[in-house]
Amino acid sequence: MELQRSEDQGLPERKGQKRKLEEEIQEDREISLPTGAARRALLAEVTAQVTVLESAFTWRESDRSAAKRSTHVLAELAKNEEVVNVIVEGGAVPALVKHLQAPPCEDGDGSPKPFEHEVEKGSAFALGLLAVKPEHQQLIVDSGALSHLVNLLRRHKDSSISRAVISVIRRAADALTNLAHENSSIKTRVRMEGGIPPLVELLEFTDTKVQRAAAGALRTLAFKNDENKNQIVECNALPTLILMLRSEDAAIHYEAVGVIGNLVHSSPNIKKEVLAVGALQPVIGLLNSCCSESQREAALLLGQFAATDSDCKVHIVQRGAVRPLIEMLHSPDVQLKEMSTFALGRLAQDTHNQAGIAHSGGLVPLLKLLDSKNGSLQHNAAFALYGLADNEDNVSDFIRVGGVQRLQDGEFIVQATKDCVAKTLKRLEEKIHGRVLNHLLYLMRIAEKPVQRRVALALAYLCSPDDQRTIFIDNNGLELLLGLLGSTSTKQQLDGAVALYKLSNKAMTLSPMDAAPPSPTPQVYLGEQYVNSATLSDVTFLVEGRRFYAHRICLLASSDAFRAMFDGGYREKDARDIEIPNIKWEVFELMMRFIYTGSVDVTLDIAQDLLRAADQYLLEGLKRLCEYTIAQDISLENVSSMYELSEAFHAISLRHTCILFILEHFDKLSARPGHLHLIQRIVPEIRNYFAKALTKPNPHKLRL
Repeated sequence: MELQRSEDQGLPERKGQKRKLEEEIQEDREISLPTGAARRALLAEVTAQVTVLESAFTWRESDRSAAKRSTHVLAELAKNEEVVNVIVEGGAVPALVKHLQAPPCEDGDGSPKPFEHEVEKGSAFALGLLAVKPEHQQLIVDSGALSHLVNLLRRHKDSSISRAVISVIRRAADALTNLAHENSSIKTRVRMEGGIPPLVELLEFTDTKVQRAAAGALRTLAFKNDENKNQIVECNALPTLILMLRSEDAAIHYEAVGVIGNLVHSSPNIKKEVLAVGALQPVIGLLNSCCSESQREAALLLGQFAATDSDCKVHIVQRGAVRPLIEMLHSPDVQLKEMSTFALGRLAQDTHNQAGIAHSGGLVPLLKLLDSKNGSLQHNAAFALYGLADNEDNVSDFIRVGGVQRLQDGEFIVQATKDCVAKTLKRLEEKIHGRVLNHLLYLMRIAEKPVQRRVALALAYLCSPDDQRTIFIDNNGLELLLGLLGSTSTKQQLDGAVALYKLSNKAMTLSPMDAAPPSPTPQVYLGEQYVNSATLSDVTFLVEGRRFYAHRICLLASSDAFRAMFDGGYREKDARDIEIPNIKWEVFELMMRFIYTGSVDVTLDIAQDLLRAADQYLLEGLKRLCEYTIAQDISLENVSSMYELSEAFHAISLRHTCILFILEHFDKLSARPGHLHLIQRIVPEIRNYFAKALTKPNPHKLRL
């Protein structure tokens, strides 16, 4: 059975990255929303700076200095996201966009320019901060920012490379990142403005911060935009990105693996190109990075690579990915565990990898992650376990470490996970035969007691009916389950009860049609018309002072008790009138009606008295009908007394029904007084019941 998954089903969501600009923004900066007078003062300050920018668009040193100072003030204000709206309201966007370009200069003026690149850098930085709020992205683009930002990416071609040039290029790339973040139309506009080729070129820039900023912008532009992805690849970005994966600078390889991840997402052809140019080994190398973000991205990317084909899955494992992925399962970082389980889940869908992942220690941590409260992490772990369960070599280990119990007891958050777990259990069940079963029986004989019990518990759920006798009678599995009922651990008691109930597979009580075994002598039914009829009557019973007419031939055929009464040496043999003490008239009448017709409707109010009479007169068929009716009334409150009733009147069917009810509702009964005493009383009967049930030729067809 295969659990069908499309290539990107269950794929953790990738996103473009907003630039955090962490060098300038302090994490602990107090954020407050200005109101009243403070807001008016802030708006006045913004308006003043905008006025400066609008009037200082020249190369005069004083103007350049003032413009630089104004962009700096606006950027400092924009670091507080709560005041961004006020800055935009004050008209800062058009003024800042205007200063993304150099002021006009006279032809042939080659003199040094004051604050060259500095004002443009400040404007790009401030606009990037304003673009953190999605509602302002379109306004900035509509004000003409994109073409200017793209031109800034090329500043190094027109000037010598200086610190100022490096800074303005980096700020431009960061601004593009924030403008395009989760905005598909702006991503397309950046491509149409020619922004992708210079960003790709900047991946090879000498300054690492520029490389990082360019990669961050490409990462955002590639996210869910096929045309952008294709252009990035066509610009020959892949070889450089793969070199960046090997960088010792964590910030560089983190951005590079992010770009590649967004490029291959839902793009099989690009994925093949990425693999063809040698991405696999450096990505695997990032699993051991000191940067957890790079580890996460690498694990996610390997999961995507693993969806390509079976050979790629094998290559990933052969190149050493499994152990670091398993080590990530122990990380306190939930996202890191989510990505590693995703990758292991994809790898585990290949037969050659399944035993290797389990052998390398992946089984136990994956099982533990089923307890996670994170739905994606829990599902990824469940899917990985589904893959591991497909290999016969893993089944015994699955059971030995308690995997079946974890699958059964888990609280799963989403329906897809529940379905996956159910299919995993089914997959395990299908493999309980041959060498797998032999190994489990071996463990059940020689392993430590906890392992023996886990095996017995698992086999109660998973084994074929044809193997039940071998497992639970011949190899002592029944005694292991019964031993759990006597444990001091409430959890072990419950596990044993649930397993025994599952093993019985007899939760349904008997129907009346199933009730009576064949009579030792052929039955003779005179029919309804002869019930209490004087016609041809040859014996009369006195019940509560009233006469009940009967016929010896009918009574002789009904039970051994009446045959002894009329054929034996009892005084009733020749008596015409026979007194019946201790039986109510309505009970006796129903009993006789059963004898004459072979059937009767037994109601709950009379069932126990009728059971007593049927037992006294050895009417097995009537007893079974009574037991069936009484069994419908078994409850948590009365099951103990019902069990006593079954013992008093040798009501085997009712006794078995009580046993199954106790096993089925063990958890609720365990909180009631006298529960332990009741369990101790029924253990011998449980043993007898299963000993008989499991030695029948077809135990799965056995009727109680």
